[in-house]
Amino acid sequence: MEPTTNLLSAFYEILALMSLPILISLLAPRISLLFNAILSLFLFILSCCLMAEGLTHRVEIKFLTSFKILKFNYGLDELSLFFIGLIGFVSIAVSIYSFSYIKHIEHKILFAIIYNLFTVSMLFVVLSKNIFSFLLFWELMSVSSFFLVLFDYKKEENIQASILYLVMTHIGTAFIIISFGIMYYFSGSFSFYNWHNIALNNTWEYIVFLLALIGFGTKAGIFPLHIWLPKAHPVAPSNISAMMSGLMLKIAIYMLIQYFFVFLREYPISYGFIVLIIGSITALYGILYGFVNSDIKKLLAYSSMENIGIIMIAIGIAMIFKSYGIMLLAGIGLLAALYHILNHAIFKSLLFMSSGVILLKTKTKNMDKLGGLIKFMPTTAIFTLIGILGIVALPPFNGFVSEWLIYQSLLFGGNINNTIVAIFIPIIASVLALTSSFSLATFVKMFGVSFLGKSRTLLHEDLKDADKFALFGMGTMAFFVILLGVLPMIVVYFLSDVIKSILNINIYNNLISKYGLILTFTSYSYGRVSPLLLAFTGIFVFFFIYLVIRIVGNGRIRVYETWACGLTDMNTTPKAQYTGIAFSAPTRRIFSFLFHIKEFMHVEEKPKYFFPRKIYKIEIYDIIDVLYSKLTNFILNPILKLRIYIQSGIIHVYLLFIIITLIVLLMLIRV
Repeated sequence: MEPTTNLLSAFYEILALMSLPILISLLAPRISLLFNAILSLFLFILSCCLMAEGLTHRVEIKFLTSFKILKFNYGLDELSLFFIGLIGFVSIAVSIYSFSYIKHIEHKILFAIIYNLFTVSMLFVVLSKNIFSFLLFWELMSVSSFFLVLFDYKKEENIQASILYLVMTHIGTAFIIISFGIMYYFSGSFSFYNWHNIALNNTWEYIVFLLALIGFGTKAGIFPLHIWLPKAHPVAPSNISAMMSGLMLKIAIYMLIQYFFVFLREYPISYGFIVLIIGSITALYGILYGFVNSDIKKLLAYSSMENIGIIMIAIGIAMIFKSYGIMLLAGIGLLAALYHILNHAIFKSLLFMSSGVILLKTKTKNMDKLGGLIKFMPTTAIFTLIGILGIVALPPFNGFVSEWLIYQSLLFGGNINNTIVAIFIPIIASVLALTSSFSLATFVKMFGVSFLGKSRTLLHEDLKDADKFALFGMGTMAFFVILLGVLPMIVVYFLSDVIKSILNINIYNNLISKYGLILTFTSYSYGRVSPLLLAFTGIFVFFFIYLVIRIVGNGRIRVYETWACGLTDMNTTPKAQYTGIAFSAPTRRIFSFLFHIKEFMHVEEKPKYFFPRKIYKIEIYDIIDVLYSKLTNFILNPILKLRIYIQSGIIHVYLLFIIITLIVLLMLIRV
């Protein structure tokens, strides 16, 4: 047997075993999570090995039923292999983290069952290669995540968020089913493999494009279909938020890539512009709302929306290059999208796990009630800082490489002889730069207000860091934030075959030079960067400054009280420190037209120390959510009023309805 055949056999055996943690959950829920982590580790390793070996042929497995039309197809190709490896990788860290996190959950068995089911469903969504198998596991993924969002069902916000999520995801599914129906009508097949480069006329191609964009975009959280995302993520358990943001959103992106680069053969440049513009709006809108929020998990949820927008920008520019037949640049854009998908899965799952630790230890998600956590939770603070350095795209951390590739892809737009491209691509690049600056400000606020300064409220004296399992899960992700930023050639090597299988272009040889030490585009004279050299330079500068300070300071360490905006315990309360609300106030005022803001000043009647006590409160609502609510009320209110007359509770009215119905039926029969 060939090595690839042996690897494939082992790969499918591990996939078959992925259902075992669900059964183990019935007896030992916490052990099932560790078992999930072990299987995910093997799945990740085998995925990497298969990607390194290269799949020389398409692998497909079919399951027949007693109904001829009902068949279930599962297959493996380079793109699905990348996403399966991604699911396995994130599941390792989150499952180990969950071994600790689940101690604080009431119904452990039920939680472990749904969690393991959620993981398996995501794997089989990616493996599914026909309509029936895809919809089966897509629905299983949606329903299991719905129950995980609803898990703390005693809270009203959980109920509302889960219902909204269920409604939005099924609206998206309706659009997906319609697009599947059109693809079946023109191909005569339920199999995705028979949809490759399908020939559609311009009208039907445009309809399929929009249906896929709306259907899968709803699950991904693109603007303006994102309203479920900032409500579901904050109320879900933090390990589930890590899985949903790090993985589930990317499953929708996986299908969009399938549609835009595999299924649809040729399309005009306008398709790429639509994706590019939606991505830009999604990114900027998401980070602006993240910046003004003081709820850590809601901030991270809007940040996920921002990063989905960044990924869509990369996909959009790749589509534009594909429309012009410039496959090398299309490959660079698609590589940037896949790289950022990987990076976001790593640093966002890390930050959600960190927020879970903060919530469990302090019992609050409001950063304005925190402060000084670095003294009580130093390891969590370090891991959080590493995740933040990755998400704000500072070198030499992983987010920098993928965003640098996206910027370079946008600059390559100058190679297209088109006036519209020449005008709009610099605008999109400027929007992306503005988004990055707001992202930096957002996470400076998050870390500074939460971890630095002094505690704004009385924290527990026994407040301490997370336990070893939670720290191991976060530490794993923190390690890869650094590794994938310093050694990007590893990622490019594995993704090169994925790009080649889609666009038939070898990216690695056109991007990597000097044995992987430099990232540059050999066919185009644009920027070049060496993340490894940047890392060594940063380390050298750090130690040089450290030695200078030690020498000038005579090697003495001075201990002084924490700086808190110039305030001390002698002159005022720690609550007077700079808060997240104050930090974002100027931006909130400038962009007030984008926010639906309600501010309250409550004055207590009973004075305290001769002066009435004043309590300031601000609530920021998503303006799109407000518009949807008004539209829903406009449609439903007349129906609800009509229901009052129909269901009056008077027996005589019901008898009248029965008589009218009988008369109408008799008249129809007579006719």
